[in-house]
Amino acid sequence: MTDTTPEGHAGHRSGIRRWGRFALHYVEMIISMFVGMFALRLLWSALGIDPSYDSDPELAYLLMAFDMSVGMAAWMRVRGHSWAPTLEMCAAMFVPVVPLFPLLWLGVIDGMDVMVAAHVLMFPLMLAAMFRRLDEYAH
Repeated sequence: MTDTTPEGHAGHRSGIRRWGRFALHYVEMIISMFVGMFALRLLWSALGIDPSYDSDPELAYLLMAFDMSVGMAAWMRVRGHSWAPTLEMCAAMFVPVVPLFPLLWLGVIDGMDVMVAAHVLMFPLMLAAMFRRLDEYAH
């Protein structure tokens, strides 16, 4: 049975707004991550720091993860998040390499595989970090 009282509609709208804020935060994190990655990549290139996934895959990935983390951390701090959730979100950029680097070193995957797999893994890890603090990200 559906609650058609004004209070029921208000509760439903509140729930939709809550999940909308959660989704908006996730999209903001993705955008800020890519802004950080592209902006800092330009800076590193201008400074002559340009590791490749072919010759220096570990350095290339760690530098990219750092760049994405800077973008996300900056935006999260602007939005008023404390350091704990900010660092959790940044960790989602680095955690994927824990199982991937050994596979790289064993020759099972190459540098480009590391980059692609890490990107695939980081998005659900970001969501996991957000669900861990659902109230914070949904307000």
